[in-house]
Amino acid sequence: MFENISEKLNATFKKLSGRGRLTEQHLDEGLKEVRRALLEADVHFSVVRDFLENVRSRSLNTEVLQSLSPTQQIIKIVDEELTQILGGDTKALAVASTQANHTNVIMIIGLQGAGKTTTAAKLALHLKKQNLQTMLAAVDLQRPAAIEQLVTLGNEIQIPVYKEGVKSTPLITAKNALNHARDNDVDCLIIDTAGRLTIDEALMDELLEIQKEANPIEILLVIDAMTGQDSLRTAEEFNAIVPVTGLILSKMDGDARGGAALSITSITNIPIKFMGVGEKLDGLEQYHPERLASRILGMGDVLTLIEKAEETIDENKAAELQKKMQRAEFNLEDFLEQMQQMKKMGPLSQIVDMVPGLSNLSKQMPQEAFDENQLNKTEAIIQGMTPTERQKPDIIGGSRRKRIANGSGVSPSDVNALINQFKKSQKLMKQLASGKRVDPKTLFR
Repeated sequence: MFENISEKLNATFKKLSGRGRLTEQHLDEGLKEVRRALLEADVHFSVVRDFLENVRSRSLNTEVLQSLSPTQQIIKIVDEELTQILGGDTKALAVASTQANHTNVIMIIGLQGAGKTTTAAKLALHLKKQNLQTMLAAVDLQRPAAIEQLVTLGNEIQIPVYKEGVKSTPLITAKNALNHARDNDVDCLIIDTAGRLTIDEALMDELLEIQKEANPIEILLVIDAMTGQDSLRTAEEFNAIVPVTGLILSKMDGDARGGAALSITSITNIPIKFMGVGEKLDGLEQYHPERLASRILGMGDVLTLIEKAEETIDENKAAELQKKMQRAEFNLEDFLEQMQQMKKMGPLSQIVDMVPGLSNLSKQMPQEAFDENQLNKTEAIIQGMTPTERQKPDIIGGSRRKRIANGSGVSPSDVNALINQFKKSQKLMKQLASGKRVDPKTLFR
């Protein structure tokens, strides 16, 4: 996500910081590189123009150029201006009341292929985590497969799905779904509407009918982030007829450029409320412009990392694990449990990007360091061990290594490498627990 922009911005700042005292010429040279990076990322030219004008005018302030750390001052200005073009303040989802017989209706709209149905299920899971009783309504009758897809996704996250089948009409299905939701004191009803390959009059008439009947508190347009400038046109065309209240950018993790996110709010004036960051149903993040700007500049996103940890990590188990580590009793069983919890937080590469300082460092590391397959291999090896072997890996000899390797589909040397690495980790924990100074030169001999 934003890899290209992030790399080029940081290269520009590094060059500026090497100048010592900055001049207006140095600043213009740096901004020329920033302009090229943003245009290559498919950011709309008018957004690039306004952004650079604001950064330049603020950076030419005498106090900035003559300060002891002019580059840091300019980075701060860029951070603030990036936050503004990304949307400024966080726009929360509107959920009015959770009283009996009051149901908040959310319409999900968009073109086919944008990930609309999957996004509806992701949003339902997000609301469920907020302790809101949620229901999905399958109103996309253009594709019979969409109904079954939504039912399957609903079963996976244990959220009911209202459906009537293709013999009904979208308007009748939406109306009956709302009545059913009210009768069952559902807090939020998410209506998955039909899409088209292109915007047409029939689609818009259908959406307007449903809007009039259901009176949604939110109409969220799902946009494929990877479509670049096309996403701007799609948002403008939908919003010209249907009053879109917010955007959800899907497939953000697959877009290394990020032009849609950096352009769409400035051009359409529609706030982004969520972004899809993975194929799994928990891969939906609330959109925070200031946090995203921080990620782009390689400064991490600690708040989102904390929120992900709070969602996935059991506090009691974490406290128990801390005591084990202090007593140097951490074993492979604990390691497996921690690894599985970390995987729930999302891809390792995304987690690293949220840690201040690590995002830039990670670019210098081999790609296999963030290979999810390597984590899966490690998990398979530990699962191939008996409980006793996980607690006492010292008992694993040649025959046991061969058995574990055969059972987990790896080589005995892979098993040996994992055990050796774990022993080094145990050594580190014992030294830390004893309060001794850790010498990095001798630790892993």
